[in-house]
Amino acid sequence: MFAVEMVMKKIVWKPGTLIYPLPAVMVSCGVSDEEYNIITVAWTGIINTNPPMCYISLRKSRHSYDIIKKNGEFVINLTTKDLAFATDWCGVKSGRDVDKFKAMKLTPAKAQKVGAPLIDESPVNVECVVKEIKPLGSHDMFIAEIVAVNTCSKYIDSKTGAFDLSKANLIMYSHGKYYESGAFIGKFGFSVMKKKTKQRLQKNNKK
Repeated sequence: MFAVEMVMKKIVWKPGTLIYPLPAVMVSCGVSDEEYNIITVAWTGIINTNPPMCYISLRKSRHSYDIIKKNGEFVINLTTKDLAFATDWCGVKSGRDVDKFKAMKLTPAKAQKVGAPLIDESPVNVECVVKEIKPLGSHDMFIAEIVAVNTCSKYIDSKTGAFDLSKANLIMYSHGKYYESGAFIGKFGFSVMKKKTKQRLQKNNKK
């Protein structure tokens, strides 16, 4: 008897932005109280390990574009379920018309290496210095070096010192919708992990 291979039926669409999910982050910028602004970004990610580098892509029409281009720095603030409303709101409102920090009751905090403010309510703030601006078409990509990372101490295990971001209820963006991050599946390398090690980790993650 021959095994029957089941193949998913595919529909071909025109080229588009369908690599999902992506992190929904709030990017803070500006070097003075009058200039501070927040823009919500999903076109973002890591592009290098050493030195640590990342990117954000912005339309030239966005208020934050000129601020970041002028100052050459910004902060990527990870977002959580509790920050979901503010994350969406800061993505549809313009900093030309409103002070987003005040409107969303968010706290600008002093960064370590850059002049742009951290969003204190975010569990992780990634300070970035722009190295290159690459025009791509609808968006320009800001390629940046990560110069400092600020993390919330409540997600650090007091016994092991390990940082457990899964407890922060991070949110992600997928095809126009926001989702809370899901259940733990496995750590990097779980596919080749010894059975006893895998069972121990699964047990620990249920606690």
